[in-house]
Amino acid sequence: MQIGLHALGIGTGARRSVIDAVALAAETCGFATLWAGEHVVMVDRGSSRYPYSADGRIAVPATADWIDPLIGLSFAAAATSTIRVATGVLLLPEHNPVLVAKQAATLDSLSGGRLTVGVGVGWSREEFDALGVPFARRGARTDEYVAAMRAVWRDDVASFTGEFVRFDSVRVNPKPVRGRTIPIVFGGNSDSALRRVAAAGDGWYGFYLDDVGHVAERVGFLQTQCRKAGRDIAELRLAVALRSPEVDDVARLADLGVDEVVVVEGPPADPRDAAGWVSALADRWLPPATRG
Repeated sequence: MQIGLHALGIGTGARRSVIDAVALAAETCGFATLWAGEHVVMVDRGSSRYPYSADGRIAVPATADWIDPLIGLSFAAAATSTIRVATGVLLLPEHNPVLVAKQAATLDSLSGGRLTVGVGVGWSREEFDALGVPFARRGARTDEYVAAMRAVWRDDVASFTGEFVRFDSVRVNPKPVRGRTIPIVFGGNSDSALRRVAAAGDGWYGFYLDDVGHVAERVGFLQTQCRKAGRDIAELRLAVALRSPEVDDVARLADLGVDEVVVVEGPPADPRDAAGWVSALADRWLPPATRG
């Protein structure tokens, strides 16, 4: 079992000095991955329901700084040399997939192949409206964008024809470091999200699940979907973040086949406090044998 840290990109975690300090300390202490999520747009009064809380409201205030995850993670990667970086998640249907493929391959190349691209379909209609992207059929758009990105990464001269994106005989360089691909994990806890994981994902990022029992039920559903798709769930990398995790949950999650438990925390405002803060998290969550 590996332990990841979802702490960068929002509020105090959006500051350059804090990103550098947290990233370096996390690598030194032995965390596996640094995760950062995305919202391009926040609104003061929205009607869309946030799917990861009981009251349907996101805890992040609309006034908070929330930096672009690929740019933020590039700074984290520059401050480190071995720890993985992952978007958790990038709202793919809000973006041009060729541009995302270019940006992701650039970060992957510069980081030495340490990037995982976590993507989601999005939940905020107001955000899609502000970006001029249709909210309807965003799941189908996501599926097609993933296929288009993989074509760009894989082929020297890439072509793609779909409902939402098309290009012909284009070159997009650099290529990703590891076999001309970057792992794509799908976020989301719904049935449709897990069907998407089974159909086309390299893994799953389950976010703010209620407890280990909730994870077990979702993993069971994913196993069924993988069988229907002719895949082995063991091929997938499973990362989960619990709403209120306990240390004892780690072993139980490992028994379910989870590869990485992601700890979601907000870093201190003073970068001088970052090393101690990360070290305290490591003391709680990382087994002694894995600590740096």
